[in-house]
Amino acid sequence: MPGGTFSWDRPAPEPTVGRDALGMGLEDLRAFFLGIGEAPYRADQAFEGIHRHGWRSWGQSSNLPKVLRARLDEELPIRRPESVLSLASGDGSTKHVLKLVDGLQIECVHLPLEDRVTLCLSSQVGCAFRCAFCATGKMGLKRNLAAAEMVGQVEELLFLHPRPNGQPINIVFMGMGEPLHNLEQVMAAFQILTHPKGLAIPLRRVTLSTVGLVPGIEALGRHSSRPRLAVSLNATTDEARTAIMPVNAAWNLEKLLDALRTFPLDRDERITLEYVVVKGVSDSTADTARLSAFAAGFPSKINLIPHNPCPGSDYVPPDEARLNEMGRFLAAKGHIVAVRRSRGADVGGACGQLSLGNFGGMV
Repeated sequence: MPGGTFSWDRPAPEPTVGRDALGMGLEDLRAFFLGIGEAPYRADQAFEGIHRHGWRSWGQSSNLPKVLRARLDEELPIRRPESVLSLASGDGSTKHVLKLVDGLQIECVHLPLEDRVTLCLSSQVGCAFRCAFCATGKMGLKRNLAAAEMVGQVEELLFLHPRPNGQPINIVFMGMGEPLHNLEQVMAAFQILTHPKGLAIPLRRVTLSTVGLVPGIEALGRHSSRPRLAVSLNATTDEARTAIMPVNAAWNLEKLLDALRTFPLDRDERITLEYVVVKGVSDSTADTARLSAFAAGFPSKINLIPHNPCPGSDYVPPDEARLNEMGRFLAAKGHIVAVRRSRGADVGGACGQLSLGNFGGMV
């Protein structure tokens, strides 16, 4: 589907990839096993085997009967996305291109640190929102990902990059696509990834980033258990934001601010404002003052993100001195602020660069 032809005010194309064990929550698995005449505890064994022990096929099971394994291979396959290309960055991160069951491809990123690992996941094949500074938006939108395909990204990344036992995992839905445009499947994946019998990722370690899809923000807030919210803001006037983020024409800054003010937060929880800083576009003194005023409207923290160049874009990163000046101004106003240095830019894996064919930043 070419970029620019899809309207975000209607549902995105859904996946037609069939039933997959990776996308089934524990209760669904129990119902399935009961339906084929098996005891519910078999579902618990299966769920733990897939998500805690990394089974890639039912044949790896030592605690399920051979006859049952053969039936599961036929009726409930485990189908992980297949890694077809891995690009290691000089900063230690790795971008992976994964092939889906229907032949479409997505990208995800493994970001290790000494004390934790962050996995950047895609939620759609492409994106409908066409942000001017983002390579993914130039792809247009092909379809939503199924929960199994999001969980499968995690399972594949942990298989390709084994982690020490007990090392914390952070999940960020910040790859290809708009997560709130595919909220039902994203939340299904979230429930699986955080389940105590599986990977048991703490809720606070999962973050979802949106371009500011206000109906989606409101829908997310109705979930009692949900990821942390990050909002890609990137400009502080409606004119400037609409120019680089067409979504602002439908839900402007005032509507976005209203949604964030009423978003339910736990004690000590903050909404992250992601602010991509583009030289001459969003880095002025007036921009910084307006960003401060916007962020003061609700519990927040601000990430200043220097623009990462991508193919087809004339935008350039800000001067380092100007970036630091913005940070000092915001800190002096009492905000929690950080300059986030995106990793993986040399392999096209940094913020805003994920786009099939972009395998070296500016190519």
